[in-house]
Amino acid sequence: MQAYTATNGSRVATAATVVFQGFPAMRARGTEKAATLPGVTRKLTRGEELFAEGDPSEFFYKVVSGTVRTYKLLSDGRRQIDEFHLAGDIFGLEPGEQHRFSAEAVEDASVVMFRRRRFAVIAQEDPSLGDQVMASLMHNLERAHDHMMLLGRKSAQERIATFLLDMSKRIAKGDSFDLPMQRSDIADHLGLTIETVSRTLTQFARDGLIKLAAASRSVVLCDKAALRQLDA
Repeated sequence: MQAYTATNGSRVATAATVVFQGFPAMRARGTEKAATLPGVTRKLTRGEELFAEGDPSEFFYKVVSGTVRTYKLLSDGRRQIDEFHLAGDIFGLEPGEQHRFSAEAVEDASVVMFRRRRFAVIAQEDPSLGDQVMASLMHNLERAHDHMMLLGRKSAQERIATFLLDMSKRIAKGDSFDLPMQRSDIADHLGLTIETVSRTLTQFARDGLIKLAAASRSVVLCDKAALRQLDA
C-alpha cells in the first residue's frame, strides 16, 4: 500500500459545502416517465474531491459517467481504497451524520447528488430510483464482505485475478476492457504494493492468462478458466 499525496494544491469545495436553492421538480407522470431526476448533477475532473472523511453526509450520489473512488487515509499516510464506483453505481448513503470515507474522481466523472433527508420523498415520487438505492445498498454490503475476505485470506495472485474478473463484468461485460484506474489505485484497493501488482500482471501475461497493451490500461482476459481457479 502506498503513501498518498493529493494531486490538488488546494482542497476543492465538497458536496456538503455547496449550497443549492432546491432540486428540479418532478414532472407530472401520467403515462409518461419523468425526464428529470430529483437531484443536481455535478461534474468532476480527474483527482477532484467530492467529499472528505468527516464531512456531513448530507448527500448521496449516483455515478452518471466516469469512475469515483472512496478511500480512507491511515495515520501513517497510507491509503486504503474501499471501492471504485462506476457508471450506474449509487454510493455515499452513510449510517451516521458524517462520511466515513473520502471520495474523489479517478477520471473525469459526472454524478447526480441527492439530499439524504429527501430520500423518502424521492422514493415515493420515483419508485424505480428508490428500488435502485435499496438494491445498491444490498450490493454494496455484499461487495464489502467479499472485499474483507479478499484482503484477509487471498494471496496476491488471487486478489488480482478476482479484481480482473470483477472489472470485466462491471466495465465491459466481456473479455476486453480498459481499466480506468492506475496500478497505484489497484494496489491500494487490494492491499498490495505497486511492484507486486505490476509483477503479477506481467506474470499473468507471460503465462497466457491475460494480454496487456503496451503503454495503456487495456486488458484482455485470455484464460478466464485459469483466473476463476485463482478466484475460487
